[in-house]
Amino acid sequence: MPAVTVENPLVLPRVAAPAEGSRPRPVLAVSTAIEGFEGEGFPVRRAFAKINQKYLDPFIMMDQMGEVDYAAGEPKGTPWHPHRGFETVTYIIDGTFVHQDSHGGGGVITDGDTQWMTAGSGLLHIETPPESLVVSGGLFHGLQLWVNLPASDKMIAPRYQDIRGGSVKLLASPDGGALVRLIAGDIGGHQGPGATHTPITMIHVSVNPGAQITLPWRADFNALAYGLAGSGSAGEEHRPFHMGQAVVFGEGDSLTIRADDKQPDSRSEHFEVVLLGGLPIREPVAWYGPFVMNSHTELQQAMDDFQAGRLGTIPADTNLGS
Repeated sequence: MPAVTVENPLVLPRVAAPAEGSRPRPVLAVSTAIEGFEGEGFPVRRAFAKINQKYLDPFIMMDQMGEVDYAAGEPKGTPWHPHRGFETVTYIIDGTFVHQDSHGGGGVITDGDTQWMTAGSGLLHIETPPESLVVSGGLFHGLQLWVNLPASDKMIAPRYQDIRGGSVKLLASPDGGALVRLIAGDIGGHQGPGATHTPITMIHVSVNPGAQITLPWRADFNALAYGLAGSGSAGEEHRPFHMGQAVVFGEGDSLTIRADDKQPDSRSEHFEVVLLGGLPIREPVAWYGPFVMNSHTELQQAMDDFQAGRLGTIPADTNLGS
C-alpha cells in the first residue's frame, strides 16, 4: 500500500509550510469506526459513524473497504442499487473494482484510481470485483466517501469522473518526510484532478516513521482525518490515533499529523492517513438508504421515482470485466 508512490519524495514539489501566525487546528475528538458488512458481504469500517453530522458537513459518511486478503471465490461487491442527491467517491488503494451505471458511466478502477460519481437526479449502479479477482482471490482495500450536494444541485444530471492514479497530484512535505497525494481540491496552491460541485479537499498522505507534516487548511472548511494503516498523532497536542480511527479538528488554518517512531505490523511501513475538508452546506439533511435529500417528502419522491423506474434501468449490455 499504496500503488501510487515515488521512491524519493524529495524529487516532488513541496507543500509550503503554513504562513507565519497561522492558527493550528485543535483536536476536538477521536472516534473508532464501527465494523460491519456492505453489499454482498464485504467487510467495512464505518469511519464517521460516531461523529455528529454538524462536524461532517458536507460529508455524509465514509467506509473503509477492507483491508482484506481474499481467498479464491471470496471477493464480493454490491448488486444494482439506486442513488440520488449526492456524490460517491470510490478510492481504490489495492485491488480492483468494476463500476457500471444506468447513465452510461463506468470503468475499472485499481491501485490508486478514483471513481467520482455524481448521482444528482438519480441513477442505478453496480460495483463488483472482476471475474479474474473472484477466481484468483487477492488483496482488496479502498474507501468510499459520500459528499452531499446543496439543494440547488441535487437534481443535476448524473456525471462520472474516472480519475487515474497517475493523474493524482503528488507532493512532499518540506523535509520530504511525508508523501501527499492530492485527489481533489487545493492545498497550498496545488490543485488535485477531481472536479467537485461542493468545494472539498481530499488527500491521502503517507508519513514516515517519526516524521511530521503541517499543512495549510482553509479556515472556512471543516477538517477530518482517518487512519488507514499504522499509528501516530494529530494536532500540536499530539492526540494519539491509529488505523480505524477518525479525528475531528476544530477551527484554524493549519493542521498537523505525526507518525509514531515505530509503526505496528502492516503492509505499509508508514502512517497512512486520509485528510478531508469541505465547505459546510448548512442545509437540512434527510438521509435514508441510498438517497440524501433535504426533506422526508423528497425522500419519498426519490423512492417513488425509483420504484416507477424513473431513476434508470439496468443496461442490457452489462459488462463487468474479466
